[in-house]
Amino acid sequence: MAAGDERRLDVLRAIVEDYVRTREPVGSRLLAERHGLGVSPATIRNDMAVLEEDGFIAQPHTSAGRVPTDKGYRLFVDQLATVKALSSAEKTAIEAFLGGAVDLDDVVTRAGRLLAQLTGQVAVVQYPSLRRSGMRHLELVTLGDRRLLVVIITDTGRVEQRTLELATAPDEVLLVGLRTRLNAAAAGRRLHELSSALDDLAATYHPSERELVRRVGEVIVETLEQESEERIVLTGTANLAQAGMRFEHALRPVLEALEEQVVLLNLLTEMAEDSAGVNVRIGHETQLAGLFETSVVTTGYGSQGDSVATIGSIGPTRMDYPGTIAAVRAVARYLSRILGT
Repeated sequence: MAAGDERRLDVLRAIVEDYVRTREPVGSRLLAERHGLGVSPATIRNDMAVLEEDGFIAQPHTSAGRVPTDKGYRLFVDQLATVKALSSAEKTAIEAFLGGAVDLDDVVTRAGRLLAQLTGQVAVVQYPSLRRSGMRHLELVTLGDRRLLVVIITDTGRVEQRTLELATAPDEVLLVGLRTRLNAAAAGRRLHELSSALDDLAATYHPSERELVRRVGEVIVETLEQESEERIVLTGTANLAQAGMRFEHALRPVLEALEEQVVLLNLLTEMAEDSAGVNVRIGHETQLAGLFETSVVTTGYGSQGDSVATIGSIGPTRMDYPGTIAAVRAVARYLSRILGT
């Protein structure tokens, strides 16, 4: 990269940092005063003219300073060499707060509240996908003479209950042995490898018992195949109304977009497919009209090193990208640690 290009990147970086901090258009004189760029204000003005011509910055009003565009923020994010580290106190607070959760709902809710507090923005937490979960434990409980309750606990902490109507009352000794063998055969397996394991197990039973084993196996697979219960939790929506979070246009389109949870869930899924690490979509990159003035920062979380859901932060394009990326990554890491225990 040429020296002039490197310098213009420094100028763009300074404009982004100043605009995020002051929320005011940035001029060449202030850049020269605040940042050790090593060149004159005239050179900075020339660099700003090139950046504006290339679409990285814009002038919102005549005789005003410049502000970053979506394209400028994208270049800034792509050029980030380091991400702001969380303090020891913040790390300790994250671990203590999430560690006090009592169940999956509590974990998801706490993670959202914590991320919203760390960033001052909207936090979005996707519930762990059943399809990408494995089975941690299974219980079989008789309900009357001919009903069987199948309780499935996934390795992400979800608890699913299904009831089977049987032709005859099940043998209790058979159920005890079946529960033990099902847990041994299916525990920890993901959906793609579960069906064959359960089929192999059913084949080891006497034909008179095989129908019950097969039906219980079908319930397990069908439960983990379900996507209808996928949902997300939004926390910190009130942060968008704060004076420092003002948008160029009305806030209402942003709030309406956030209410469309199916659409938002699709966006999170797309972002997860784009990158295994931290993913950032800026402004029009979201392809959602209501979010054209926002940026979305997401990453995956899960157990045993597998991503089973997404957590992220939504705020104005004028967000603190290094700080937001660090917070999203840290909360996801602790969330994964809790789910893995």
